[in-house]
Amino acid sequence: MDATAENKTPPQQTVTELDILRIMQMIPHRYPMLLIDKVVDIVTGESCTGIKNVTINEPFFTGHFPARPVMPGVMIVEAMAQTSAVLVMHSLGESAEGRLVYFMTIDEARFRRPIVPGDRIEIKVQKQQNRRNVWRFRGEAWVDGTLCAEAVYAAMIVMDN
Repeated sequence: MDATAENKTPPQQTVTELDILRIMQMIPHRYPMLLIDKVVDIVTGESCTGIKNVTINEPFFTGHFPARPVMPGVMIVEAMAQTSAVLVMHSLGESAEGRLVYFMTIDEARFRRPIVPGDRIEIKVQKQQNRRNVWRFRGEAWVDGTLCAEAVYAAMIVMDN
């Protein structure tokens, strides 16, 4: 083995896709609060993309707004957080699955275009930092190549539930 091979860091583990059943094993959210349908392009400890297919059957559309349904911004940020939670659980391994993840901060939230029934949201999350059980992320919600929302947020994994 040459000296340069010894100093190389191992490649990051990449997973192609997690379906809804696997997501439900990893995070405790359930209908009507489970806001992602699958997760794709996971790079362990770094990033992933969540997919949310928005339908008129979402319970929040009955009141937001009946004549012109728009997905509430807080639900978009929650979908970002759930995508991040799947990344965290995947990164920490099976022993962490099902743990609660609580928001600590939401910063720099911007809502640029309404998300409506029929849209397919690609939720791109990137880890910015983590220390012990606190993780910080940047999330973006994209529909058809257009940035619709973005936020920076931190969450804490509850390790004693």
